[in-house]
Amino acid sequence: MGLLKSAATVSSFTLLSRITGLARDILIARTFGAGPLTDAFWVAFRIPNLLRRLFAEGAFSQAFVPILGNARKNNSHDEVRTLLDQVALLLTAILMLVSLLGILAAPWVVSLMASGLRAAERQTEFNAAIWMTRMMFPYILCMSLVAFASGVLNTWSRFAIPAFTPILLNISMIGASLLLSSYFETPVYALAVGVMIGGVLQLAVQWLALHRLGLLPRFSLNIRGAWQNSTVQHIMKQMIPAIVGVSVAQISLLINTNIATWLTPGSVTWLSFADRLMEFPTALLGVALGTVLLPKLSAAYAGDSTQQYQQLLDWGLKLIILFGLPCALALALIADALVASLFHYGEFSSFDVAQTRTAVAAYSVGLLGLLAVKILAPAFYARQDIRTPVRIAIVVLILTQLLNVVLVPAFAHAGLALSIGIGASINALVLLTLLHKRGLYRPGPGWGLFIARVLPALLILGAVLWAGSHYIDWTALRAQPAVRLLYLLGLMFACAISYFVPLLLCGFRLRHFTRPH
Repeated sequence: MGLLKSAATVSSFTLLSRITGLARDILIARTFGAGPLTDAFWVAFRIPNLLRRLFAEGAFSQAFVPILGNARKNNSHDEVRTLLDQVALLLTAILMLVSLLGILAAPWVVSLMASGLRAAERQTEFNAAIWMTRMMFPYILCMSLVAFASGVLNTWSRFAIPAFTPILLNISMIGASLLLSSYFETPVYALAVGVMIGGVLQLAVQWLALHRLGLLPRFSLNIRGAWQNSTVQHIMKQMIPAIVGVSVAQISLLINTNIATWLTPGSVTWLSFADRLMEFPTALLGVALGTVLLPKLSAAYAGDSTQQYQQLLDWGLKLIILFGLPCALALALIADALVASLFHYGEFSSFDVAQTRTAVAAYSVGLLGLLAVKILAPAFYARQDIRTPVRIAIVVLILTQLLNVVLVPAFAHAGLALSIGIGASINALVLLTLLHKRGLYRPGPGWGLFIARVLPALLILGAVLWAGSHYIDWTALRAQPAVRLLYLLGLMFACAISYFVPLLLCGFRLRHFTRPH
């Protein structure tokens, strides 16, 4: 029951994080709408987020967690403490320098990220994006140290605190929107201040958790000594291909954001809100499973347990299919219900609903691929093979941009979402093929029966979702938000019944998924 319980813990806190994040975005939509200044905030917010994923949650975690797990198993407590001290020192020094450079170079960074804002008629939002970028750039330092703390806590099987802390960012942004916006001549600036407050709070909570474990880093000025540690050098060398791999995905995001700034004003915001809905299943399932599986896969590889390694992958992939496919169906068939019920208030118009809905439906095409990558890539990272996923990601980046050439003229901003989804699906398929070809993964028994049991439930669920979208005009219910929300809750309840009851009737039981077997 341990793995499922850990994944459920991560998913529960991640669900709360996504709910508060959704509340945050609803408040932003109601207060600021989907206009030029809101686009400027999302552009500015993506810059530290891009670097956070580049240096922190992505590359650093992929390089750090497997090596830390091995060090914990084979080294003394004092040696592990010394390693943590030196890694934290180097990470802090590097990211302080990056933050300073980012603040100084903000105009050039924004120009690179959103060249469409350089147009003469868009100077107001360009200057706003520069101000907010400078305010939020130190967020990368906070979040890199948060990623360090999360890696340590997850290795010690303390999954709850790392899963909980993102909630603090959303609460801070909500509080800033409500309490601070009136203090700024440009009210949207309050959101940037809220981001920094949230980053500091996240770091404080995780640092306290490390202190309770007796693993709080002890900082010194001996940067040279830290670099001379062979294990630290190994982590940094592993980060190089990991940074390349993560940067491939982030370069794709940067290019897509840049393209969106040349489309209809509001496109960046529509994509951001669609991305928020897509993040629910990716975070609740993909991120949760990836977080729990990476240290377990690393331990299985370190212990030379091939059978356990394959069982872990089998377990994760079955859960992704069981819960990912119904989520993809929901995003595709009731996108209008979700977007209208959540965002169609205040300054967010019916036109904004229609544009966001198309992006949500486009994202749904690649949801299963996005989820599968969260499981399959860690299968390589656990073996300290970061280069293989990197090579695949580079090819996918090129393919994604070729797809943009075809899809963006046809579908505008939704084409950007569609190209990401198709690229992720190809990425997952290639990763799975290579794992199988190299003998690292062989599907366990029972897959045929598993699929046969899931299909009837999916067909029934699809019929319910189609009816909910076809017979209710969700946009027309704007004047009756309470009724619309009740309809949505009723539809979600009907969907749960129409999916899980057939699963039970087909023989599915919770015990089948409590642990890999």
